[in-house]
Amino acid sequence: MIRVLIADDHALVRAGIASLLRGLQGVEVVGEAGGGEEAVALAARLAPDVVVLDISMKGMNGLEAAALIRQASAAMRIVILSMHTDQSFVQRALGAGAAAYLIKDAAAAELELALRSVMRGETYLSAALSRNVVEGFMRQGSARASDQSLTPRQREVLTLLAEGKSTKEIAHALGLSAKTVETHRAQIQERLGIRDLAGLIRYAMRTGLTPPEG
Repeated sequence: MIRVLIADDHALVRAGIASLLRGLQGVEVVGEAGGGEEAVALAARLAPDVVVLDISMKGMNGLEAAALIRQASAAMRIVILSMHTDQSFVQRALGAGAAAYLIKDAAAAELELALRSVMRGETYLSAALSRNVVEGFMRQGSARASDQSLTPRQREVLTLLAEGKSTKEIAHALGLSAKTVETHRAQIQERLGIRDLAGLIRYAMRTGLTPPEG
């Protein structure tokens, strides 16, 4: 049996994925999570063979959860199931340790193909991904997402910045001084190599820290 954990912050989506997987021979859904933190905790407790993760979830996103799950157990396979088709998302997912990347509007049969592939130790990319995305990843290599990872506090600050909060509002929300918030912002910009707020907002949207506009 392939034991699968599903993580998506939309209950109906989770139910649909679970129903599909339960209809596959030799597949067992052992748990469902509504967010990244819960996915990490359930993965540690249930030790599934495969974790199917959405990227854009509230709190800890799927890419961060994938990296933590893989750090805890290299034996668990990560399948990213996302609406994002941008090359940057695919690269970061594979860099975080994902073995498969599927687009949410892919054919149902693709999910089974992905599961079987990762269990054989292979990498599976959705047929809907354009050729240049795959070639771009191959050219640039599997740079680890952890190279640009942020601390939990830095992630909180960046998320609030991307939501349009002022330094004073962030300080109040997190129980910090305004000076400490500014220090975190400077460290975030230096770590990511981003010089302005607009760049930070784009980064937060690309990595799922805040939902894309529209």
